[in-house]
Amino acid sequence: MSTFKIGPAILFVPADRPDRYAKAYDRADAIIIDLEDAVTPADRPGARSALADHLSSMDEATTSKTIIRVNPVNEPDFAEDAALLANTAIRYVMIPKVESSDDIAHVNSVLPGVALIALCESASGIREAPQIAKHQSVVALMWGSEDLMVSTGGSASRFADGTYRDVPRFARAQVLLAAAAAGKASIDTIHTDLKPTDQFIAEAQDAVASGWTAKACIHPAQVQVIRDAYRPTDEELEYASALLAQVRQQRGVFQFRGTMVDGPLIAHAQSIVNRAEKLNTRHGELPRS
Repeated sequence: MSTFKIGPAILFVPADRPDRYAKAYDRADAIIIDLEDAVTPADRPGARSALADHLSSMDEATTSKTIIRVNPVNEPDFAEDAALLANTAIRYVMIPKVESSDDIAHVNSVLPGVALIALCESASGIREAPQIAKHQSVVALMWGSEDLMVSTGGSASRFADGTYRDVPRFARAQVLLAAAAAGKASIDTIHTDLKPTDQFIAEAQDAVASGWTAKACIHPAQVQVIRDAYRPTDEELEYASALLAQVRQQRGVFQFRGTMVDGPLIAHAQSIVNRAEKLNTRHGELPRS
């Protein structure tokens, strides 16, 4: 099973904006310091310098909730990114535009012992997601919609109402299933709506209902939307906790509050309790954020 335990709200922050690091840590459950798309090629040397200073001062609390997104393995910037991260305390590295398990094996060879998050965001990457997920260094899969549409020759991943077209919906499901089948965590992609629109809220709620471990975001205002989606209601948490308490007193299938309880219902109840614990929720108390 995956050793990736952070989330559910993971916030991207540009590597060349170290002034935003502290705020991002304070707002989100984890952050992705981005050396790739959020930074222009000309600004990447400065971004690496700022990140190097940050890495030298990180404590256990920040290390445990930091992901570094490097550049793709087939681009020149990757070698410099990897050299920066080698022999540091960094635990999680996100690899964008992963095309195959060979890409992961290459990163593993230059950053041994680092847990890798594979970002599947092309036709090839989506197709190979099941094999990518099986690599021992991979702890989570994430997917991306916009680069996916570039790889297919498409022009838009969403309809005018903000919902996904069929190809991105299929890709999203493929990555989630590949991660789940391999026992790895899964990270749903960003939404470009910076405000808590109804469509954004619905997408975050769907991520929870579908089984995504976490959801990425690009603005601090989005964090609470994601947390609210992942936070069980008081009623859900009370029911799940009471059901799990009964499990310890029962054998096999049993009846609980008028419903027959079997393995899947027990697993669902445990998932609710796990989400509450991750958000520091205790029997309905809202987490501080």
